[in-house]
Amino acid sequence: MKLVNKYVDKHGAGHVTLRPEDDEDMWHLYNLIQQGDSVRSPAIRRVQNVSSTGSVESHRVRLNLTLEVSKVEFLSGAAPAGSGPDTSGDANGPQNASAALQISGRVISENPHVRMGAFHTLDVEANRDVRIEKADGWDSIALSRVEEAIVPGKGAEVAAVVCGEGTAAFCLLSQHMTLVTQRIQVPVPRKAGSTGASQHEKALAKFYATLYESFVRHVPYAAPTLRAIVIASPGWVRDAVHDYLLAEAGRRGDKPLQKALREKVVKVHVSSPHVHSMVEVLKSPEVVAQLKETKFAREGVMLDRFFKMLGTDEMRAWYGPDHVCLAADRGAIGTLLISDELFRSSDPATRRKYVAVVEATQQKGGEVLIFSSMHESGQQLNQLTGIAAILTFPLDVEVVEAEEREAAEERKRQESESGGKIDES
Repeated sequence: MKLVNKYVDKHGAGHVTLRPEDDEDMWHLYNLIQQGDSVRSPAIRRVQNVSSTGSVESHRVRLNLTLEVSKVEFLSGAAPAGSGPDTSGDANGPQNASAALQISGRVISENPHVRMGAFHTLDVEANRDVRIEKADGWDSIALSRVEEAIVPGKGAEVAAVVCGEGTAAFCLLSQHMTLVTQRIQVPVPRKAGSTGASQHEKALAKFYATLYESFVRHVPYAAPTLRAIVIASPGWVRDAVHDYLLAEAGRRGDKPLQKALREKVVKVHVSSPHVHSMVEVLKSPEVVAQLKETKFAREGVMLDRFFKMLGTDEMRAWYGPDHVCLAADRGAIGTLLISDELFRSSDPATRRKYVAVVEATQQKGGEVLIFSSMHESGQQLNQLTGIAAILTFPLDVEVVEAEEREAAEERKRQESESGGKIDES
């Protein structure tokens, strides 16, 4: 993402103009733009002109439109891991299209071709400027999202092949997205007698050949930003896959691939050959050791730690908006786990509540991890209300709630007494 222009005053009023360049930038914009915001971006409209003779000419005009946003839709050709239907086929089968962003709303600026108040949908395109003005001002979460989006040198940090005997899914993981770039499935019959064994070997050979071609096409193994190539599977399939890739790369004389397979590959055991096993991949010791500085690896480790604490130290593992807000009020949060989905609420008061929790945690020295719902770990957190906290010291939920009730009753009593004195006077 490129920052084209930015003017935001100390009160949060102002605008930011951004230029998206890839799918992840579209995801950032989706998280930035909310209902009620003003968005200006290029659009194409079909315009009809009627001549003096009565003939009608139609032509397309490129113009800039400013909308008051009523709806924002992220159209992902590469669905978050585990969220889409499984597509079977060979390496030439269906592939995922690029992500897209659609912004709908009413036109709020003068334009010679579009009347004020007309409803329109903007299809945001890569390398086209998008100017955003927030209806309720730019808060700390929105501004930090902009700063994060414009950091140069982004790109896939991990490529993963989650495979079983005859199946494989290729994934690319960046800071905010898990893109499933290809799924393959080749039927592999069981060994049953000499004929069955022969058919089994032929099917495996076809599977490995298909997997190799898909690997070369979908894994950017020579990219400088790629830190690891994970091959994950139940059993020992991962070893057989790695050995085949290495041998085939040598046979074809592909030295960059040989180097990547020797230096970047991490082999991980998972319980099932499906994309949702990426959660197991990201919290495995082998991957954690190699990717400890990456955002999504840190998220996976902390989410795993939280789930373990739920069973062993539940007074330090709180979840749910009400309970986490109570913990934040007491300055007890050591690590806040919160989904980016919560900040996309159409209710400004709800967004302000979660922004306040984040800022309160940071002000007291706590760590804040904003999970992307385009990662499997973010989807798991969403199933757990989207917000959780690891506390620095144990707190009993029931005791805290009882204290809150007593405090509320005491405030009501004081207000009642104060009101009574005013009435008497």
